[in-house]
Parts: sequence; structure tokens; C-alpha cells
Amino acid sequence: LKVRVVRSSPPSSQFKATFQESYQVYKRYQMVVHKDPPDKPTINQVRLVPVSFEDPQFKSSFNQSATLFAKYQMAVHKDTPSECGENEFTRFLCDSPLEVENAADGPECGYGSFHQQYWLDGKIIAVGVIDVLPYCVSSVYLYYDPDYSSLSLGVYSALR
Repeated sequence: LKVRVVRSSPPSSQFKATFQESYQVYKRYQMVVHKDPPDKPTINQVRLVPVSFEDPQFKSSFNQSATLFAKYQMAVHKDTPSECGENEFTRFLCDSPLEVENAADGPECGYGSFHQQYWLDGKIIAVGVIDVLPYCVSSVYLYYDPDYSSLSLGVYSALR
């Protein structure tokens, strides 16, 4: 048995070289030990979209996100349709007091409010609403398609 410590952040060349192999071990472990389904979202299926009606990705996915929010609220929190319409969605999860900032020494995405979208087979199945701040990432809210509750997307999002 050989054990190696490789730096993951920032990623070392050893980390990059063994990433796929490590990921496959992780995925198999999750499926065997935790009974995760094989189609659990991967990093390639997660998009970080700035909360801005000026952003093309945000605008193009807004209706799908708002519809998913309503489905989640009605199934999980037993809200009525009038309590989770498009206006309520916008007020609750799109209007943010944070201003966008792209500092030279900050993250590539910049600082501000984002929707972390989880896509599967061409549709959004979960959205994590997060604030990226200079010293932390704050999870504001997570909603998901109740049809995919077996994927434990809240746990996956928190770990991610």
C-alpha cells in the first residue's frame, strides 16, 4: 500500500493527473456504501449563473427555475400556487442587496449572488442560491425537483 498526499487547492500537477481515477473511486464508494444512483449530478452538470436579468444564461433559464421553485414549494412546504408564483420567486431568490464585484484577487466568477444550477438530461433538477463573498460562500436557499429526492441533492449541494 502506498499513500500519497497531493495538494488539492490550488491543484498540484499530481492532483490533476489523478483526478479522474480518484473521482471514479469516489463515485463507486458513493454508489456501494451510500447507495447513490449512478446518475447523481457531476461537476459537469452544475452551472454557476450570476443572478442578473442582464446575464443570458440567467434569462434563458429563469422560467425553468421559477417553475421548479413552485413545484418544490408546493410539494415540500405545501405552499399554494399564489404563494410561489414568479413575483414571489423573484422577490425571494433573485432580488439581492449584493452588488457584483470582480476584484483582481477574487474568484473567477466574481463576488455577488448566484444560482448554482444542477442539470440532468437537459433540465434543471435543483438550484442552490448562494452568495459568493470575500471570505466565504453563503448558502441562501436550495430547491430541487421532488422527483429526484433520492439523489439527496441538498446534501450534495452542501458538500459541494
